Amino acid sequence: MISAYRTYIWLAVDLAAVGIGAAAAAALQQQHAAVPWGTAAWLVYIGLSAAIGLGAIVKLGLHRTIWQYAGALDMLTVLQAAAASALLPYLAVVLIPGDSEPLMLFHHFAFTVFFMAGPRLIWRSFCDKYGSRRGHNGRRRALIVGAGSCGTLVARELMQNDASNLMPVGFIDDDPYKRKLSVMGLPVFGARADIPKAAEANRIDEIIIAMPSVSKSQISAIVNICKTTKARLKIVPDLQDIIRGGGAVGRVRDVQVEDLLGRDPIRTDLENIANYVEGKTVLVTGAGGSIGSELCRQIAPFRPSRLLLLGHGENSIYTIEMEMRSKFPELQIETLIADIQDRPRMEEIFQLKRPEVVFHAAAHKHVPLMERNPAEAIKNNVFGTRNVAECADKYGAERFVLISTDKAVNPTSVMGTTKRIAEMFIQSLDKHSETKFVAVRFGNVLGSRGSVIPRFKQQIEQGGPVTVTHPEMVRYFMTIPEAVQLVIQAGAFARGGEVFILDMGKPVKIYDLAVDLIRLSGYEPHVDIDIRFTGIREGEKLYEELLTSEEGLTSTKHDRIFIGKPSQINRTELEFEIRKLEKVIGNDPDEIRAVLKHLVPTYRNVS
Repeated sequence: MISAYRTYIWLAVDLAAVGIGAAAAAALQQQHAAVPWGTAAWLVYIGLSAAIGLGAIVKLGLHRTIWQYAGALDMLTVLQAAAASALLPYLAVVLIPGDSEPLMLFHHFAFTVFFMAGPRLIWRSFCDKYGSRRGHNGRRRALIVGAGSCGTLVARELMQNDASNLMPVGFIDDDPYKRKLSVMGLPVFGARADIPKAAEANRIDEIIIAMPSVSKSQISAIVNICKTTKARLKIVPDLQDIIRGGGAVGRVRDVQVEDLLGRDPIRTDLENIANYVEGKTVLVTGAGGSIGSELCRQIAPFRPSRLLLLGHGENSIYTIEMEMRSKFPELQIETLIADIQDRPRMEEIFQLKRPEVVFHAAAHKHVPLMERNPAEAIKNNVFGTRNVAECADKYGAERFVLISTDKAVNPTSVMGTTKRIAEMFIQSLDKHSETKFVAVRFGNVLGSRGSVIPRFKQQIEQGGPVTVTHPEMVRYFMTIPEAVQLVIQAGAFARGGEVFILDMGKPVKIYDLAVDLIRLSGYEPHVDIDIRFTGIREGEKLYEELLTSEEGLTSTKHDRIFIGKPSQINRTELEFEIRKLEKVIGNDPDEIRAVLKHLVPTYRNVS
């Protein structure tokens, strides 16, 4: 009912505006007009203008616009209605009889726009200035980085949404033409370098980065500046998300560690990937894990004829199966519960399913846990890989891609050593096989199960302390989707026997990561949340490496993928050493480590 009354009120206002505009124009032209003011011709002119204006208003829906949220297109509608109400009566009453007064048309149009737009602008200004200030008490003060279209959209939503607990107080923008000006009545405090000063001077509680179109490296640079303030950080991640989500504020999220890496989107050679995946039967081992499940998500769009999801844990396989069936209903998906250590089961799967492309992601990866259970690491990472690889060779798979780790380089852990043996085994197998065997080596992935980020987040939620092993501990980090995208791309470059090394960017101190996570959560390190050093765990080293001493680095067509020169490995000797490993598998851990050392001379036991 209120909405209907509001519509009728605006209709009456517009009708009056059209009539007053015509009368004002007539009065201004009275002394020059051929027909004196007050005659029937002028009354017909004003009446005709009102009738045509009313029709234009109704036709254009001008009376139904909510002017509190109106934009440039709505003002264009006002101009269209004013033009119709001025031009048509002018042609009918003035021009047809031959009494042409060009200024009459201009004045009529100008007066009509003034009387139609004026009330709307006054109402809009009133709503922006006073209506949005209801409930200011208790609202957190927000600084918006980016005074462009996205930033102003966020500011408008925050100002007009009484349910929001944020109130924008100003903008930051690098555009020199915007500095010391105001946008939507809010000042532009300066460029990104002025963020700390503006945040302190204006008692900012939250900073919203509203620059979804800039590169990730720029976002990272802005985030690093914002970290020096005490404000909590939020970000509008993607303009397409706003379009799909129907609002800017609803898409604002907390700044995450991934945003700190500053790595721009990966350039992908879609054609080459499609050439070896499309129409093929693809097997992913460890499909329920962090890397394996993401492999499934990213392989599916390339339209394999069949996607085989193999895993040991039924719950994780069920979860990824349900997700894949929901997202890709047309894709033929098969789930296989199996242990890669079970050779007869692997033979059965390869014989029946005949996978053409194999991504081997199944592995034990937790370093300290594998130090305490070396036999299990060997059985899974060495013997399990051997089973899958030999079956791939025996049953004619075209490609086999092993997911490896930087911990395989000059390893100090059982886990890293077993992954290095797995690399060596597939390289030796490649020399005598029609299957192209390759390994892809990369560092830590953010957010994977058992990794440092989830543990830090849990400790922060519990109020601390956050535990770091050593103040100088350094690791390479990459997001899971980024790592998997590069793994699939590396598969397209496979010629056989290569170890592909992914560009991991700059190494990150684990301590700095902990500090960043605490600050991003809105706390002050060592004040609100303490950080404690617990000492290096068994099998760990301070710095990870990506290349062994015998591996040179060769570039590929992709700027983030490199090739380590294949090692000279004698398959007969390697298989002999692996059989020795089989014999000592149930023996004392020190005896197991001695055999590992013989297999991988660069292995140093630091436990």
